Amino acid sequence: MMNSKSTRDKLKRRYRRFLKRAKYLANNPLYVPVITGFFLLLLTSVLLVLFGNSKAIEVTPDSKIVIITHDGIRQVVPSDDKTVGALLNKLDIKLHTGDVVRPGLSTAIEQDDFRINIYRALPVEIVEGSNVDYTFSAAATPRAIAEQAGFTVYPADYVTLVPTTSFIDNIAVGEKVLIDPATPINLNLYGTQLLIRTHATTVSQLIAEENIHLSSSDQVLPTGSTPLSANEQVFIIRNGTSITTTTQTIPTPIQTVDVSNLAYGTSSIVQNGSPGEEVITYQENTENGQVVSSTPIQTIVTTPPVTEIIDEGTSLSGIQGDMALAGIAPSDYTYVDFIVSHESGWCPTKWQGDIGYCPATFTQQYANDDEVGYGLCQSTPPDKMASFGSDWQTDPVTQLEWCNWYAQTRYGSWYAAYIHWIDNGNW
Repeated sequence: MMNSKSTRDKLKRRYRRFLKRAKYLANNPLYVPVITGFFLLLLTSVLLVLFGNSKAIEVTPDSKIVIITHDGIRQVVPSDDKTVGALLNKLDIKLHTGDVVRPGLSTAIEQDDFRINIYRALPVEIVEGSNVDYTFSAAATPRAIAEQAGFTVYPADYVTLVPTTSFIDNIAVGEKVLIDPATPINLNLYGTQLLIRTHATTVSQLIAEENIHLSSSDQVLPTGSTPLSANEQVFIIRNGTSITTTTQTIPTPIQTVDVSNLAYGTSSIVQNGSPGEEVITYQENTENGQVVSSTPIQTIVTTPPVTEIIDEGTSLSGIQGDMALAGIAPSDYTYVDFIVSHESGWCPTKWQGDIGYCPATFTQQYANDDEVGYGLCQSTPPDKMASFGSDWQTDPVTQLEWCNWYAQTRYGSWYAAYIHWIDNGNW
């Protein structure tokens, strides 16, 4: 129950901090959704204080503002929970089979305006040959849907998404996943046994699909016109020549997609990827019975790689996103985040003596001590930041503008400042 005087006082202090940040957010149209969310939070919290709620979340100095989009609503809450899963559990937001949460449940909540998106599963029809199954899924790619539903999908299989033409007949809202499985073939290439999967229907098509170059002396068994069936044995023989093979891994391709509905610095895997495998065949060249060189004659991809698709958050509305507003280059974000995280834990009102918590607002406890650091970057003395704005005591952007000037002036770059911090534990 959030109805004690101390809780209301904490809430008021939190609101003052929000209002301070809202001043600079109001002038940028990119942040209109954040401001709207703030007032929704304000209204919700006031109602909770006045009327009470058994599921109310207590605001603490370490609380982060989290924006949760689910079930057609946008919910803005303060939270000191460490992970996405812990917060959803506290809010009693139920997840059902096939639902997708981005970022994942184990993702740490480390900044204000952290964004969580819950995608509710819809009925999907999955067709693999004569097998038809129905499931619920919110996965974003047909391969991810099939795997989420428990189907074994090989890298060479064709997996496509098509619209459902008849809801009554197909019992699906609007999506059908078609799995066209590749046929497993046992290929004996110059004495090396390989298991490959193919969509070829004859031996000749298999040779063309795998880009196998035959010499005039090569023998193919069975003949090129022979239809292929599952686990068919195909031989390619080269007599009188010494042949060797090596197997090497094809790295997993990575495709990143910038999305604005995730906070900067967070990511979510949309489709799991996997490495591939290829076999390289060499013809050994001999002189006087000794191998003097090897010439590559074939490269066959026995397992194609699967692309891993990752959503990368670009929303800069959180406190770490203030780096952009302060004119800090994106290439420096990692170095800035490391230094500020270690200096203040991204608390703009932290004095050097404040350990384990973030004060709700500027306090006077060390104001007359020029040897105590203050703010995001622990400016010593604190009032050095005043040259960048009269709101230096609480405004994170003003403080970061000073930090940027300090890093460039003293060290020449944020990277150099980062290296100094690594070597000395301070800057």
